[in-house]
Amino acid sequence: MKVLVINCGSSSLKYQLMDSESGEVFAKGLCERIGIEGSAIEYKRGDEEKIVTKVEMKDHTDAVDQVIKKLTDKENGVVASLNEIDAVGHRLVHGGEKFSGSVRITEEVIKAVEECNDLAPLHNPANIIGVRACEKMMPGVPMVGVFDTAFHQTMEPKAYLYGIPYEYYRKYKIRRYGFHGTSHDYVSKRTAEILHRDIKELKIIVCHLGNGASVSAVKYGKSVDTSMGLTPLEGLIMGTRSGDLDPSVITFIMQKENKSAAEVLDILNKKSGMLGLSDGYSSDFRDLAAAAEEGNKEADQALDAFSLRVAKYIGAYTAEMNGVDAIVFTAGAGENNSEVRRRIASYLGFLGISFNEENNKLRGREFFLSRPEDKVQLLVVPTDEELMIARQTVEVLK
Repeated sequence: MKVLVINCGSSSLKYQLMDSESGEVFAKGLCERIGIEGSAIEYKRGDEEKIVTKVEMKDHTDAVDQVIKKLTDKENGVVASLNEIDAVGHRLVHGGEKFSGSVRITEEVIKAVEECNDLAPLHNPANIIGVRACEKMMPGVPMVGVFDTAFHQTMEPKAYLYGIPYEYYRKYKIRRYGFHGTSHDYVSKRTAEILHRDIKELKIIVCHLGNGASVSAVKYGKSVDTSMGLTPLEGLIMGTRSGDLDPSVITFIMQKENKSAAEVLDILNKKSGMLGLSDGYSSDFRDLAAAAEEGNKEADQALDAFSLRVAKYIGAYTAEMNGVDAIVFTAGAGENNSEVRRRIASYLGFLGISFNEENNKLRGREFFLSRPEDKVQLLVVPTDEELMIARQTVEVLK
């Protein structure tokens, strides 16, 4: 089957067209900085060099349109028409407790996902836009939703329950769900393969560091804890999201600024994080690293705050699993930003990691940041959520 995978992030869209049986990738790419100045689409056909085209993409509908144009382009496309695509696998972020696995997308599924929009305001609407755009352009093609939360369903109550009256969990299912599950699943499994170890013997901490960022504790192949919670707002400081904070901050801002709870949550989701800490400079780690190097104090402080928060979670999950065998960086900043990796690694000396400065210059590939003799291995493993989504898409349709 030829499966088109659509992975809509908060400001990005990864896509990949592949043969689900042979694993051959016909074309893949990335739409980045969606809704941000300087948006562009990367397109790579097979083993050829990637083509980067700067094009304005106001939203994810524009991004899907650009993807379709690239795939069907007469000169560089890989399909003569959309009729050659057998199925589409979509990354869906939040389904509450309604979905613990992948499902074929129907109107009922879309409605259920839309009911969870308040829990993932940056992602669920973008996911649904991607689904609707593909339905319009490829009527009749089966579509499957692969949920971000599924991998973390192995967490125990002690990890996912909040310290609030239990009746709120019973009535509303308020709990930690966790996200980026497809990425954490793939990266932890791939790490075990790289180490030539059985994943059922390993304790792995996966740091998914992109515009949206999360850390997970994967013990013996199962997620036992993760930094994101009821929504993707909890946890690390992110591109535009605040991450962990005192809940009283919400009511404090409401009173001081005469704003509603919805307005404050909008600020915490879309105007905070690295964007807010850098005093509005940028939410992009590349921009911030360059600005910090040029002496921008706010950008430098933002990177420091982010790196410390990641290190805190690594320390906490090391304690929770009573040890760790491997720590892995993945996603945009984790795979490509040497400055972010260096700052985080500066806190990991207590684990006996000998940080490899020379290897840290590498990007976008699998490599070690530790030495072979180190007890704890520090790696960079590019995530492949698209491969996992394609596999699950075929499994559901079978």
